[in-house]
Amino acid sequence: MELSYILNELGEERENYFNAVSPPIIQTSNFTFKTIDEFRQALSNEFEATLYSRGHNPTLNILRKKLAALDNAENALVFSSGIAAISVPILALLQQGDHIVSVENPYSWTIKLFKSFLPKFGITTTFIDGSALQNFKDAIRPETKLIYLESPNTFSYELQDLKAVAVIAKAKNIITMADNSYCSPYYQKPIDFGIDLVAQSATKYIGGHSDVVAGVLSGSTELISRIFNHEFMNIGASLSPHSAWLLIRGLRTLPLRMQRSFESAKAVTSWLRRHPAIDQVIWPFNNDFKQSELAHEQMQGCGGMFSFTLKDPSLEKIETFCNRLKHILMAVSWGGHESLIIPTIATIAKDEYDVNNERHRLIRMYVGLEEADYLIGDLEQALNN
Repeated sequence: MELSYILNELGEERENYFNAVSPPIIQTSNFTFKTIDEFRQALSNEFEATLYSRGHNPTLNILRKKLAALDNAENALVFSSGIAAISVPILALLQQGDHIVSVENPYSWTIKLFKSFLPKFGITTTFIDGSALQNFKDAIRPETKLIYLESPNTFSYELQDLKAVAVIAKAKNIITMADNSYCSPYYQKPIDFGIDLVAQSATKYIGGHSDVVAGVLSGSTELISRIFNHEFMNIGASLSPHSAWLLIRGLRTLPLRMQRSFESAKAVTSWLRRHPAIDQVIWPFNNDFKQSELAHEQMQGCGGMFSFTLKDPSLEKIETFCNRLKHILMAVSWGGHESLIIPTIATIAKDEYDVNNERHRLIRMYVGLEEADYLIGDLEQALNN
């Protein structure tokens, strides 16, 4: 299916809404039925029916079709946040006594899910370095039901060999799930490598304008319907019609925004690598990235986000650099029009800073849609002052 068709036409039956170019926001909680038979059928199979907007809504359904097609998946669900798109399927598919093998250092709220929330229900997790396949084999137990991936990681950018992990998992009937927020389906499609479920924060590149919080889960209709009919409906982490409309709007320009961010990131990372105050730049498409070959095999392009460290790793120097930035904003998240920076030191107490811990020294930057020279100028004045 062609990308232009997915983004601009798929799911949009314009003759049903006055031939409007942009689909309407069906801002309703409820839907009516003319006969008892129609009502009964909808109540008996809400996954296929439009009954109540906690489940399906016409605006959301347009979005779901597009997102599933982008991932080369049979089906998709949309959620009120990225972490909901991770938490709900795990709660739906696992039960007491089950075990998860997860890559180390995933998204912070995913760590809290695995370490603090799931143990309440008797579900345990083993964290591993996912760059080595043997680590997956060694961590799998008879009770392992899920292998959780995040490729690349969104701070230090470790990758996993998606195809090889999928082969290992399928041989033992273990479900695989990957967080694809860094690449989005524009630059990476884990389902093509055999991964069962793909989650992403649609707050990032899918939305693209920093004005909506949402999550996406793609996979087979069998798994998606299983998740929908139980935990999705019970927990109620559904997306509003207006937010779905904003995501549809964001999809129209997804290729342009991602290409711009990618190209600008090339220029910014290249400049940083030559600056005498910079120790290292970590970006999956750098030739000196430790998994560069795998990155180019699995990813069609690279997100506009990278991390770097200063040659002077003192807490004071990192703080001074970040505080001096005038145009690059200090904030969490990424994928919007604005460039952002977040130093790891902002996530830990000052007295916990360990200058010998490389992760503590990392400064993460997302390159938005500004001119590359404009961003380089801001970095230069902050580094040189």
